[in-house]
Amino acid sequence: MSNIRFVLYLILLLSMFNCNLDKLPMDQISDAVFWKKSSDFELASNDFYFSLMEANQYIDMNSDIAYGSGSNDVSDGSYLAPVNSDEWDIPWKYIQSTSYLLRKAEESGLSDMEIGRWKGEAYFFRAYNYWKLIKFYGGVPLITIPLNTSSDELYTPRSTQAEIVDFIFDDLDKAIDMLPLQSGLNNSELGRVTKGAALALKARVALYEGTWQKYHGGTDSEKYLQVAIESSQAVINSGEYELFCEKGNLSYKYLHILEGDDSKEVILARRYYKLRATHNWTRELLLGSMVPTKNLADMYLCTDGLPIDKSSLFQVFETQKSEFENRDSRMEQTFVVPGSEIFSEGGGWTTVEPGFVGNNSTRTGYMIRKFMDETLDAVQFIGEYDFKEFRYAEVLLIFAEAVYEKNGFISDDQLNISINDLRSRANMPPLTNTFVSSHNLNMLEEIRRERTVELAFEGYRRDDLRRWGTAVNILPMAIRGVKFMGTEYQRKFPNLVIGKDIQVDEDGFIVVQPSTARKFEVTKHWLTPLPLQQVQLSNGTLKQNPGW
Repeated sequence: MSNIRFVLYLILLLSMFNCNLDKLPMDQISDAVFWKKSSDFELASNDFYFSLMEANQYIDMNSDIAYGSGSNDVSDGSYLAPVNSDEWDIPWKYIQSTSYLLRKAEESGLSDMEIGRWKGEAYFFRAYNYWKLIKFYGGVPLITIPLNTSSDELYTPRSTQAEIVDFIFDDLDKAIDMLPLQSGLNNSELGRVTKGAALALKARVALYEGTWQKYHGGTDSEKYLQVAIESSQAVINSGEYELFCEKGNLSYKYLHILEGDDSKEVILARRYYKLRATHNWTRELLLGSMVPTKNLADMYLCTDGLPIDKSSLFQVFETQKSEFENRDSRMEQTFVVPGSEIFSEGGGWTTVEPGFVGNNSTRTGYMIRKFMDETLDAVQFIGEYDFKEFRYAEVLLIFAEAVYEKNGFISDDQLNISINDLRSRANMPPLTNTFVSSHNLNMLEEIRRERTVELAFEGYRRDDLRRWGTAVNILPMAIRGVKFMGTEYQRKFPNLVIGKDIQVDEDGFIVVQPSTARKFEVTKHWLTPLPLQQVQLSNGTLKQNPGW
């Protein structure tokens, strides 16, 4: 074992096709008899969908807007370089399996008319898994062929982040040419990758790289921002997608549970099915595994479109409900408002008042409503709703941000086809240049605010803070919760001893983790450390990220 190559989890579909064994197993399909017809390629491509984010990855506890039942070492900056990591291993597994399908497609003699769609899916998922790597690690080895344990390419050094992004674009352009439109799917194909998904991923990656270069000393930010604009605009112009509005004022809430599955807002989702593939995310949220923070609560605008520090409509913090009054409707569809009802494990509706003791205790005093399904199965650990990783709302946000970041300006017409579409669903007033200037607001801050509240708890926040360069100021801040001192909370929990049972700051707000316990080190924390074993086994070709 002394000559082990650096491990990329290059399984090459060995478990399915048994490529390197002399004898054919009785319970597996041999590679020699597979890859003969279109349905073989479809079967192989089905496996790629397992690389989409799962429920426990759909979190923001590694940032400032959510907190868990215990501290998060990534959020507070105390984490160490791991020996091994799924964030490294799993994407490489799928990069290899997609490359393997593409190799077998070349060897099969089948035409693109027969297998082009499955090649398109392979290109999409290879790009998607390279994207998962670069957002953690920056540049990684660029390997486009299937490998075995004796391949010289196992020692490939890291390419730059921009080189990987350009490769992702190339794969996605190929995928776009080969994949069907969303409207071209029949009912049995719902959930498969489409042109819209490839364009949405291209827009996402381009915005990331464009803003990363802009705020981290790069020279090509405008090039990538233009790609983000064009790709997101193509999705908008396609007419294939629209925001989910079928539930009226509660559409945002229902989008994220069963009612929103297969809606026109969904571009691509991790699919779940009763009795076949389920998750326990609703139940985990009921148990407080992730809770909102004051930092997120303060971001929601008042119904006049102004921040809480500028609006006369803000009702301060006297009662448990007061800070939720006259606010963006997404706030009460994301947070559990004290005194409101949730669907309980007993199968009925229960009034809930999040607090600090008992069944509804949370670290911050806040509780999440978003993703809480209203079915008995979901509250008993067998949730069946999909996780909508690519949705039309994100595309609208990408368009608005990319336009402003590239041009330093966004027109009211451009706001109307992006940000204001989202605000209309939330019954919020439109964002206009006149409104921003007359109230001394900052347009970029408002676009970023819209992104944060719309996509809260969907796993974007830490990546956003890093690419914007603002993590250095925001992540070291204390994690705080509701106002306790002098409010209804203190009157309802008179036995809690401040300084012993709970901690508060000078303004009376709950402090879950003080700023003294949090840090963000430049340049170290801009990127995640590569797993130590991978560096060790690379014979010096795999260089660790700065600071680690």
